[in-house]
Amino acid sequence: MVLLVVLALLTGASVSGLLPLQLMRVDSGSMRPTLSEGDLVLVRHGVEELRRMDVVAAADPVSGAPIVKRVVGLAGDRVGIEDGVLVVNGNRRCESGIDPDLIDGVWFGPLTVPAGQVFVLGDAREASIDSREFGPVDLDDLVGVVQLRVWPSPGELSSQGC
Repeated sequence: MVLLVVLALLTGASVSGLLPLQLMRVDSGSMRPTLSEGDLVLVRHGVEELRRMDVVAAADPVSGAPIVKRVVGLAGDRVGIEDGVLVVNGNRRCESGIDPDLIDGVWFGPLTVPAGQVFVLGDAREASIDSREFGPVDLDDLVGVVQLRVWPSPGELSSQGC
């Protein structure tokens, strides 16, 4: 009951512009196992201190619908996938939550992320429409950084490191 009251207050405050926070429902399974379809997350507006591996909410560049993805490349980074492994600036990234056997394409790029943009991927690569398809995302199209999962089970998000 207390959680419902807090959620209602946060929702009302974010809608009225009083808080730089927003509740958002995850609409796809492209971030499994980190987030599942139907999860409710708390998004902090703004991307001033954006880092690689942050989970962000953005407007889909094609449809404008809200999406949740992981930032794997910042402006100037060279991003690719080699034999199912994410490679950033020539370094293979260890991603503990990614099953390379389930990646739909084992090779991608590499490409250099342009200024003012980020490269985003879903954690469930086989089920994700992301920057591999629609290209890097403009920073202006980012809603903010996902801080935590609020429902069904509150928790912090994994950074996908090893």
